[in-house]
Amino acid sequence: MSKTCREQVFPAEVDRLPEVLAFVEEQLEEAGCPIKTQMQISVAVEEIYVNIASYAYAPGTGTAYLRVECTDDPGEATILFVDSGVPFNPLDRPDPDLTLPAEEREIGGLGIYMTKKSMDELHYAYLDGQNRLTMVKAF
Repeated sequence: MSKTCREQVFPAEVDRLPEVLAFVEEQLEEAGCPIKTQMQISVAVEEIYVNIASYAYAPGTGTAYLRVECTDDPGEATILFVDSGVPFNPLDRPDPDLTLPAEEREIGGLGIYMTKKSMDELHYAYLDGQNRLTMVKAF
């Protein structure tokens, strides 16, 4: 089994999303992750990063640390997000009631729901003043 791991710190700003996605997608491509799985991971990465950029430091600014770790036998991607914003566990948010028409549902939560459904594992911890969200997806 071989393993690759890269990490980078990004300003937690929505307009930096293309850089974040390029960073993650490059690691997934190098690891031989199938395109369908790459797309699922990219949607989840976008959701989590945009939430950090939009809410973690509001009204101020901060950073988002990302670590992408890939193994090839078995194929698996583990992505860790770390921010020093306000404590927030997105996994505690109740899933939206998809039986209701869109106009009757509460605002928000659909992206986290999609992330929960598309990843194999999600873990959250608040440690040493930092939010730590880990996503795992086999490929």
